[in-house]
Amino acid sequence: MTTKLPLDSNDNPIPALRLKDGAAHSISSGAVSNRNTTAFDSETRVVSVYATQDVYLKFGDVSAVATSSDHFFPAGVYYDMVLGGDGVGHYSHLAVLRSSMDGQVYISEKE
Repeated sequence: MTTKLPLDSNDNPIPALRLKDGAAHSISSGAVSNRNTTAFDSETRVVSVYATQDVYLKFGDVSAVATSSDHFFPAGVYYDMVLGGDGVGHYSHLAVLRSSMDGQVYISEKE
């Protein structure tokens, strides 16, 4: 099987992706849902997410709105998430809503 991943000394794939140039996003999390203004690249399959405060997350399209019923994401965690691919629809946006305190959510597209 061929792969684009780097290989270790035994030729086993190392599950690592690089940061995509020009594809960093920052979203303010507040009392009202907010989302990235620039859509994720249609070729991006993985994003890394980091929040400075606890938030709720909702992936979707340009109309995505996060609510307190959506997925809780804790502050201080750096986590990779899949946007789509392999026959599954592709998310273009991430909406965020603060849990209790305003903060920032940083998103890095990977390739």
